[in-house]
Amino acid sequence: MENWEAWLLIALILGVIVSNIMVLKHTANFKMPQFGKPTLPKKEDGDDDTPSKPEA
Repeated sequence: MENWEAWLLIALILGVIVSNIMVLKHTANFKMPQFGKPTLPKKEDGDDDTPSKPEA
């Protein structure tokens, strides 16, 4: 491997490392959606369509 090829390879590797660090810093403050079962908004009394159970 010639001398200029080694320097080119080093420059490319450093460029990839620096760009990955920049992307990590940029995306560090993004809001991510919660994974898992989605939470539904609470319904007021009488707003749902399910029949209510008679009290015993």
